[in-house]
Amino acid sequence: MTNEQLADLTQSQRDRLAFVELRVRFIGEIRRQDLVTRFGIQSAAASRDLAFYKDLAPGNNIDYDSKGKSYVLGPSFQPVFDFPPERVLSWLTQGFGDGEPMRLKAWVASESPSRLTHPDLDVLASVTRAIHQGCPLRVEYYSISSGCNEREVVPFALIDNGLRWHVRAFDRKSQEFRDFVITRIKNPVVLKGQPVMAHEMSDQDIQWSRIVELDLVPHPDQPRPEITEMDYDMRDGVLRMKLRAATAGYILRKWSVDCSPDHSMRGHEYRLWLKDHLAIYGVRNAVLAPGYRSPDTQKTSSKAD
Repeated sequence: MTNEQLADLTQSQRDRLAFVELRVRFIGEIRRQDLVTRFGIQSAAASRDLAFYKDLAPGNNIDYDSKGKSYVLGPSFQPVFDFPPERVLSWLTQGFGDGEPMRLKAWVASESPSRLTHPDLDVLASVTRAIHQGCPLRVEYYSISSGCNEREVVPFALIDNGLRWHVRAFDRKSQEFRDFVITRIKNPVVLKGQPVMAHEMSDQDIQWSRIVELDLVPHPDQPRPEITEMDYDMRDGVLRMKLRAATAGYILRKWSVDCSPDHSMRGHEYRLWLKDHLAIYGVRNAVLAPGYRSPDTQKTSSKAD
C-alpha cells in the first residue's frame, strides 16, 4: 500500500489496520472480535477492516483459518507499517501504543537515552508467536562460550534487563531454563503444532516462579541518605521490592545496588545497599549483582547464555 493510499483513509481506519498487522505479525492470529473489543466497532465494520487489510497484499499477509475461525499469518508476510522496535515492545509488554506508528508532537520538551541495540522485528515476531501459541522454536543461537549452534527452545516470556531484551525459555540442549539474548538469535522457525512436554513449561521453572523480597536502603557510606530516600520514594528509610529470582540479578545490576554483606562497594553510583544479602541466596543470576558473594564455597555461575 502506498503512502497516498494510506493518506486517503481516516486516522481511525489506519489505527485499526495497524492493529491488525501487529496482532498477526507478533501474535500470529486475529479474530473479528479482537477489533470489536479493542475499538468498540460493530462486527460488520471489523469484517470490512479485515477484508481491506487482506486486499493490501493479496495472498501474502493474512490467510483465513476456517478451522480456528481466525485470520493467521500468511506465508509471504511483508509489513505495511514501519513500527519502531520500542513501540512494538511497549505494545507487547504493556498493552498500549497499538495505533499507526506516527511521530507526534511532544507536549513538553524531553529527552530519553536510546538503547544501543534493538531486536530484529522479524526475529522478535517469531519469538512472540511461539510464546503466544505455546510451541517450540528452532533457532540458530550465537553463544559467547560455544559460538553458533542450532537449538530448540520453548519460550514463554520476554525479559528486559535494562540493556537488552532476552527471552526466557526451556533449552532442550542443556535441559534447563535459560535466558537467550534476542539479538543473538538468527533464522527462527516456529514449530507450530509440535508438542511441549510438562517439564518444559513455565510452571516448572523454579527461578521464574520464586519471588524474592528485597529491602534496599541508602548506602551507609554515601552522604545525605535523606536525599536517596526522596529519590526512591522510600518509606521509613526502606525501598521494598518483590522480584522474580530470574530477573533479580539484572535489576540489582541495573540500579547499581551494593549487594556486599559489608557495603564495601565504592563509587558514587552505589547509592543503594541490599540490607540482607542472603535474600538473594540461591538466585542463579545473583553473580550479576554488584559485590554479591555467595555463602557457599562452591563456585556459582549464571545460567544466562
